[in-house]
Parts: sequence; C-alpha cells; structure tokens
Amino acid sequence: MGTIALAVEEFVAAAPAVVFGRFGRDSGAGWLFGAACDRVAVGEPVTLRAPIAGGPPVDVLGRISELRGPRTITITHDQPWQGRIRLRFSAAPGGTRIRLDAEIDRLGFEWLMRRRGHPVPDHAPDGPRIGVLTSRSGSGSVFASAVANAAALAVEEINESGGVGGRPLDLVVGDDATDPGTGTLEALRLARAGCRTVFLTTTSATYHAVSTALTGRDLLLVHTNMNEGGGESRLRIRLGERPATQLATAAGPVMRAAGGRRWFLAGNDYVWPRAVNTAAREVLPAHGAVLVGEGYAALGARDFAPLVERIAASGADVVLNTFVGADAAAFERQCHAMGLRDQTVSLGPAMDEATLERVGLRAAEGIHGVSGYFQHLQTERNGTLLERYRARFGQWAPPLSSLSESMFEAIHVWAVAARRVRSTEPVPVADEIRFGRYDLPRGTLALDGHHHVEQPLHLATARGATFGSMNDSEGRS
Repeated sequence: MGTIALAVEEFVAAAPAVVFGRFGRDSGAGWLFGAACDRVAVGEPVTLRAPIAGGPPVDVLGRISELRGPRTITITHDQPWQGRIRLRFSAAPGGTRIRLDAEIDRLGFEWLMRRRGHPVPDHAPDGPRIGVLTSRSGSGSVFASAVANAAALAVEEINESGGVGGRPLDLVVGDDATDPGTGTLEALRLARAGCRTVFLTTTSATYHAVSTALTGRDLLLVHTNMNEGGGESRLRIRLGERPATQLATAAGPVMRAAGGRRWFLAGNDYVWPRAVNTAAREVLPAHGAVLVGEGYAALGARDFAPLVERIAASGADVVLNTFVGADAAAFERQCHAMGLRDQTVSLGPAMDEATLERVGLRAAEGIHGVSGYFQHLQTERNGTLLERYRARFGQWAPPLSSLSESMFEAIHVWAVAARRVRSTEPVPVADEIRFGRYDLPRGTLALDGHHHVEQPLHLATARGATFGSMNDSEGRS
C-alpha cells in the first residue's frame, strides 16, 4: 500500500489573509481544525485536531515545514503517524474556505483502522520480533513523539550490523493512547503477533496494567523511561531515572536559581506523580527545602487556573511539575499566562525537549529539567546518534529526549545481551541484561542484578525552546 490522500474542508467568515495570519492563535474557540501554535513560521510546533476518515478528530503533532502566505501551510508530522498535512486557503463568498489534505501511509492507515476497532493483520516476520508500546496519542503523545523513530533507528542499526543470531530484527509498534486499558489490549496484540520482548515508553499506570495482564506468559517487559521503581521481577525490567535521585541532584541548584526554598508539588493524579511527590516529601527537606503545598489534576486536564491560584497564594519559589506530556506543557503555559513565572521557577523530572518546545519560547523561561539524557550532551556517541537521527528522519522530526532516547538505548542493550547469550529467549536475555554494563549516548549504564540502575544525571535549564546545561548539576542515579 502506498500513500492515501484524504481531504476535508472548513469555512471561516474572514478574509484569507486574516485567517492565515490567525492560524493557531484561537484554538480555544475550536475553529480551523483546532490548530494551536504560537507563530505562523517555518519550524514552529503545531497541534492540529484533524477530522480524518469520517471518525473522531485525530490529534496531530508536527511542525510547519513550508509557508506560501496567504495560500498554503504545510505541516510535517510524526504523530500519530509520519506524514504531511497541507492547508489551502481560498477566497469564498463571505469568507475563506480551508481545505485540509492529509497523507496517510500504510502505518497510519493501520493505526486508524485499529483506532476505529477494525482488526489489522500483522505481516509475517523474517527474524526475531520485538514490540514497542508507547503513547502515539493522548496526553503522552508529546513526550512520546520521537519514540517510534528512536526504536526504528535502533532496529535499523542492529540489522545493519548483522541482526541478532544472523537474522534481521523485526519491529511492531503499539499505541496505548496514554490509557492503561488501551495499553493492555495493544500489549496483548503484540504478544499475539509473536513479540517475545516488549519495550514500553509509557506512563507507570500502563506499565503496571500491562505487567499484570501478561502475567504467566514467557515474555519480557522492559520499561525504558523514568519511573518510580517497583513491579520488577525476572521478566520485568525497569530502566530509567528514579525520582529520589533526580530530586537530590536538582534540589540545591534549583533553589539557588530561584533565590528561595519554598516548594509546591503539582502534578497529574496518577501513579508516577504521586510517587515523585512521596519522594519529594522525604528528599527535599533534607536539602533545606520547605514544602508549602500540594495539588493534582486529572490526566488530560487543560484548566489549571484554580491550582495556579493556590500556588501563587502559597508564596512558593519552586514548583515541582509532575504533569505528563501535553498536560505539563499546558500547565506551564497557564502558569506563564497568569503571571506565576514572575515569582517561581519550575522543575520537571519528566520535562524534556519535546515537551519544552510545546511550552513555547515565551513561557519556557525559568523551567528546569533533570534526567539522564539531553540533546546537548557532549559525548561522541550522542553526536553520532543525533547525526544519524536527523539524516534518517529529517529536520522536522521531533527532538530526541530522555524518554525517546531511552527506547533507542534499551533496544540496543537487549541486542547486546541477546548476542552474548546467543538467544532471543526472554529468560536468558533478561538475566544477561540485569548484570550488564553498557556504554551509551547518555554515558555508562550499569545494572547490579537487584533492580538498581546506575547512570549519570544532568540538570538543565530552558534556553529558548530547548535545554542547556547548568554548571553545578551533575549526579548519578
């Protein structure tokens, strides 16, 4: 199957030049396909709610890749599939007609069919098959925007070097839609497709649901991204940063940057944010912090005004932001809009490059992140990774971050272990991984056999729409 082209139209009672110039500015009003972006400029991140294939609107994350004002806007996107959308603006009686032309490739078509509840058969593999489960839609789609790309690049590199056991590695990707129930169904699909190992870059809620659903199966689960720990076993490996070490690394430098030590804990009401805040109540006071408040909002929330007002009234100097993906970006934007950034800085243990660029230039000042990987790391392996990533996926691909790069590394770690034991069977590969030491783009990753992962940690501060380093910020997880 090649590329399918679909078209839909909207009408706006304003001249083409006005509609073109206001693109993405009035998303709250719901017009123009629900578009949201800060500027009509090449390279600007865009979120679009596209009514594709007659079903519910699809949230598309991409960048403006071409402008021909006031006639066309082209958006290149990677979520929930790779493709292009072209918006055409033409004069019509009383206003402007906007035509949306979308390209849907085979993977995009399969994603749409599954989302509509239609079964889609998986192709027969030529070699060992692994599964990747991530959030191609829902709130987590922002932080997961580069995960499928990172996974594909890792598999391509492994196959270029001979595959595993002399056979090419095959990859199948699933979308949990940032929902544990959907994640469970997708994980079962991956298992039925012959995946003996499944890598997850998802929320902890999805990890725990999938782990439970696959209990009793001879199948290895590897949770790649930062998490609170727990739920490990012989066939359950959780890599990624741990919140207690992240907070211990960041507390002092962030309080010095803020010029104060009063913290407010704010995040989504689910497993990982509550675990981070539990760690914060233990770790931060030991570093001289004073906790002045705590508040939560449901996954998918967009109105944070009551919470922002509580933070402002608390006199906080630092906000610990444990919101996820799109929620984290929306929260930071609202903090800025309501003037909270004038009195606080923000630390996000899961704040990464992909989320930061959705926060936008104006709202990013004063935001800090702490993780094992940032794009600016000056290691030879990272330089090679970034070159290959851009060469493979182009200049408009979403940025790599700790969350997506963790998938790239986890698949390579698995391949190294499989080659060492000359098997892709879950138990011997898992046993080999658990006692391994691996040199990776983020530095050296070491596992001690007791569910502890040691890796370098870095504290970074927002510099425009990306991160730069802070001088006194390095630690180990």
